Amino acid sequence: MADGAHGQRLRPHPYYDHALQANLARWNRDRLAPQRPRADWAQALEREHQMQRLELDFIEATRKAHIARAAKAPREPAAFVAWFENLKETGPGQNDPLFPWLAERATLDEMRWFVEQEAAGEAGFDDLVAMAQVKMPVQAKLELARNYWDEMGRGNAKGMHGPMLEALVHAMRATPTIDATVAPSLALGNTMAAFATHRTYAYHAIGALGVIELTAPGRATQVSLALRRLKVSAKARHYFDLHAVLDVKHSEAWNREVFASIVAETPDAAPYIAEGALMRLACGAESFDAYRRHLWGGDGKAPPP
Repeated sequence: MADGAHGQRLRPHPYYDHALQANLARWNRDRLAPQRPRADWAQALEREHQMQRLELDFIEATRKAHIARAAKAPREPAAFVAWFENLKETGPGQNDPLFPWLAERATLDEMRWFVEQEAAGEAGFDDLVAMAQVKMPVQAKLELARNYWDEMGRGNAKGMHGPMLEALVHAMRATPTIDATVAPSLALGNTMAAFATHRTYAYHAIGALGVIELTAPGRATQVSLALRRLKVSAKARHYFDLHAVLDVKHSEAWNREVFASIVAETPDAAPYIAEGALMRLACGAESFDAYRRHLWGGDGKAPPP
């Protein structure tokens, strides 16, 4: 594809290109669904190639901002884990003022909009973990399997995490749609899907999934407080109640069993794990900024009085 077309396609910044992100989101929804053999497979393959070009243009464009910082990540297991854990304080989007505001001041309508955004951008952590674990080292694979088992409710449908979020959406009468979702939230889901489906980004996927476990509990606690204040039922808010606690344990095990074992076996994987984490956090930071702009108005820097 010509360089001129490439340049035009990446303006505005990919995180804020709603047409691009909506196109990728619809494609991801369709391609990850179970398929049947089709007579026009050659035409479908050409379409797949075109969409993957768009997807990889997006990923490579957004990688650039993080390569230098990620390259400084240590290649020794214990040092890498310490570097990674520090992202909880120094990573993009951490301690965003949106979440205390949600906990203390958001109305029911504002929380409904927030849930719609989060649900529409959700890529499905269980499926992402299942794809990420393919051909990983044994110690890492075992921890990913334990994490997946928790996501699946340990074999109990009522404990599955995905349906818990769906239950909250239903209880709040939220109606998440791609068209009504801000571009950065769609970009977050599209980034996670790209990492999971391209083995080129296998280590990025591990870093992105691990940083969710590291940083989600604090935000989940604030969202849970907001839902409790607004008298959303305990059953409906269980998704956020659970992640406020369980992800702390997941993160500790992920750092010890997944990151340390991979970096010990393949030290050169460290910068790619780091890139994945930073890219996932950047998507989150851009989403929080877009949420604040919508909910607070103006530049989103100060909440309404």
